[in-house]
Amino acid sequence: MPRPMPRLAARAVILHRSRLLVVNAWPGQTSDLWCAPGGGVERGASLHDNLAREIHEETGLRIAIGAPCLVNEFHDPGGDFHQVDIYFRATITGGDPDGAWTDPAGIVNRRRWVSEAELRSLRYKPDSLPAIAFGPPESAPLYDPLEPILR
Repeated sequence: MPRPMPRLAARAVILHRSRLLVVNAWPGQTSDLWCAPGGGVERGASLHDNLAREIHEETGLRIAIGAPCLVNEFHDPGGDFHQVDIYFRATITGGDPDGAWTDPAGIVNRRRWVSEAELRSLRYKPDSLPAIAFGPPESAPLYDPLEPILR
């Protein structure tokens, strides 16, 4: 039986007051895994349009999208899940970074702004998130080859 094609997603690296926006998207807060906000790409819309939509849905923020900074692949070695995430640097252009919000789809259940030290004390994916968020912005995009999924 053929395996499904990899899923494509776009994610945003958003810094505000030297802190990175991370979200938890596990239903019922069943996991302590954090990641950059974003999500699956819908056919017929650009990566930027998809990312702007996902960020607004998940956080209530409007963003300006900059350069790509990471391509990350992850998969479930014991299953069929395989996803390719393209990360973009982004800045806030609207919305309240500290305001109350609710993801209408109910996927993102928590968000927080973290320093590099706070991020490193959490469980997060991808492994290179601190480097792309807090490293020199002029560095070339990174590529993370196929990482196993975490649960």
